[in-house]
Amino acid sequence: MKIEDYELLLKLNEIGTIRGTAKAVLISQPAVTQRLKYIEGYFEQPIFIRTSKSLVLTPAGELILKHAEKVMEGERDLMNSLAESSKEVQGTLSIACSSLVSQRYLPSILAEYTKEYPKVAIDLVTGISEDIKKDHKNYHVCIIRGEKLKESVSERLFEDPLYIFDTEPFPKNKLKERPLISFKSDDSMHELVDNWLYYHQSQLKPEKTIRVDQIETCKQFMKQGLGMAVLPKSVSDSMMDEYPNISLKLEGKPVTRDTWLCYQEGVRKLPQVDKFITELLRQEFI
Repeated sequence: MKIEDYELLLKLNEIGTIRGTAKAVLISQPAVTQRLKYIEGYFEQPIFIRTSKSLVLTPAGELILKHAEKVMEGERDLMNSLAESSKEVQGTLSIACSSLVSQRYLPSILAEYTKEYPKVAIDLVTGISEDIKKDHKNYHVCIIRGEKLKESVSERLFEDPLYIFDTEPFPKNKLKERPLISFKSDDSMHELVDNWLYYHQSQLKPEKTIRVDQIETCKQFMKQGLGMAVLPKSVSDSMMDEYPNISLKLEGKPVTRDTWLCYQEGVRKLPQVDKFITELLRQEFI
């Protein structure tokens, strides 16, 4: 058995379908099926039951998956120990990052980092902060939005003021009724917006909510006149002069979304992690 075989088993269990796994690992469905057949032959046990909707672990499969997790954990520990003992910055740097930060800021940061430390392998996962928080112990570094991780070392990277945009003006002494376009985010973001709207219901009243997956889709819908959109400054600063907008404030203070760098105590002993954290803390984001 190869490390890649254990990785494939874990990915199959995570995604739940051969088709989805093949897409995630960038190989063909027949190749995934053939590799799974080999692994099941190696253990002489069926690992998954194929249903019409998903893969279901067999009792033997549960034992094998637990073993796969231990193998991968041991592999990570070994690589980290080797990286820690080496004078040269190398090894794997695992990052879980908010989608907004990964799209807007991370590419240039990682470009400089990998140029400086070419022997470091980057393992990057992106998504909404709520999902990242659930598995934060699986990564060296987490970059999340909203509330910080209380059980980790957390350092604020930047505060991100929120604005509401529209193609139509915001009248000062008249109720504005327009659809509100909302993008997929964690609960803390929606709570901020709902709380602000509650205190400004005499000024703004959403007729309905249009929900989209991506923040970029939300921006484009707003630009086409489909409704209002609450956006953070970090992704909308170029729109300030082009579209009517107002800053979200409560009791005279801006409503903001904090972005946090979170990591476990002691992880900076790994040179590749320490260098990346140092680089992040030097950045000016907004």
